[in-house]
Amino acid sequence: MRVVIVSGISGSGKTTFLRVLEDVGYFCVDNFPLILLQKFLEVCESTGDKITQCAFVIDIREKEFFKEGKDILKNVKEKYNAEFIFLESGDDILIRRYKETRRAHPLFDTHSIKDALKEERKLIKWIRNIADKVIDTSHLTPHELKSFVLKTYSQHEKRMKINLMSFGYAYGIPLETDMAFDVRFLPNPFFVEGLKDKTGLAQEIAEYIQSSEVYSTYFNLLLDFLVFLIPLFEKEGKSYLTISIGCTGGKHRSVFIVNELAKQLSMMDYNILAVHRDIER
Repeated sequence: MRVVIVSGISGSGKTTFLRVLEDVGYFCVDNFPLILLQKFLEVCESTGDKITQCAFVIDIREKEFFKEGKDILKNVKEKYNAEFIFLESGDDILIRRYKETRRAHPLFDTHSIKDALKEERKLIKWIRNIADKVIDTSHLTPHELKSFVLKTYSQHEKRMKINLMSFGYAYGIPLETDMAFDVRFLPNPFFVEGLKDKTGLAQEIAEYIQSSEVYSTYFNLLLDFLVFLIPLFEKEGKSYLTISIGCTGGKHRSVFIVNELAKQLSMMDYNILAVHRDIER
């Protein structure tokens, strides 16, 4: 039985994550009482193959979360080899989401939203520390988050899922990165008249970067390296891999390289998701 525990900061996308898991065949429960979790999983086991994969959202709303949560989740992780996913997001993004949806934060009764988020991060820090995967949803649209979950957990795809992400070093390396590559040595279209306001999706940017003497050599070496390395991770049973490509602002060079890698790796039948985190900044 596959067990997935989804937790994280309020407003970071846990409900969206859970709904997609339900769409791909998981038995899902939001805000599940922790004190009942072990008993429920035992009941699932007793039903044979009727429930083979289930997912739960466990977060700050749980009244018993802090009293018994650590021991219960530790036992579930050990007994069922449960996968813990922690969703993260920046305070500015979360505050904006709360204002847009007009939802109240679970701790809002006694705090401002900003103070409530600060308190929540402190209270929930321990579960973030034991998570198998921390995913920053700050710059993922709901569609991109849904695509990530679908590609990662759908049983229709047998090969490892590869998430390619472009980013700007000016805004920090993505939290979910397994490996990051710096392409700031390539010529920067930002300083070329007529190219500054375009992105790595434009043909003009592609032609400019490809005109560099080092581009072809670098890209071929990078592709050969990944073609060698990815099957080794796959052999070890890793279900998904996040490869991040960074340039200064995350708008030109990294975007182009990610798209080129996506084209090549897709031809090898890998399940590829390309995300451009900072392209709109």
